[in-house]
Amino acid sequence: MQNLESTPATTPGHLWAVGAISLLWNSFGCVDYTMTKLDPQGYMQSVGMDGAQVTYIEAMPAWLSAFWALGVWGSLAGSILLLLRSRHAVIAFAMSLLGLAVTQLYNLLDSAAPAAMNRDAMMVMNLVIWASLLFFLWYASRMKAAGVLR
Repeated sequence: MQNLESTPATTPGHLWAVGAISLLWNSFGCVDYTMTKLDPQGYMQSVGMDGAQVTYIEAMPAWLSAFWALGVWGSLAGSILLLLRSRHAVIAFAMSLLGLAVTQLYNLLDSAAPAAMNRDAMMVMNLVIWASLLFFLWYASRMKAAGVLR
């Protein structure tokens, strides 16, 4: 009789779909982060930020920028690890969630933040980011529990 615990779970087709979607989605955050660091004025103005918003982002403390980087690059790592069927995808998505939570909490509580940073459209986008990251973390956790991630 074969030991079922040593038999690896087969990879469900939805893992490839979710992994590819998460990779594409999380790549946008990495592009946003990179362009903000490489060409802050030009990039932020091209996406519709006003002068106060650009100034606010440029004055971001280094520690906060590090949490932002953790958020976006952690999600990208989680996506890649999910596609590689690594159990470490869960850790990467959890670290990304930490980065997201710290940066968004800071922006919500910072009295120096321009009012435009918390407009309805920005809040909707933040909710979409939260929902997608929570889904990817939940999905990776489920796949790890099912034995799909090694």
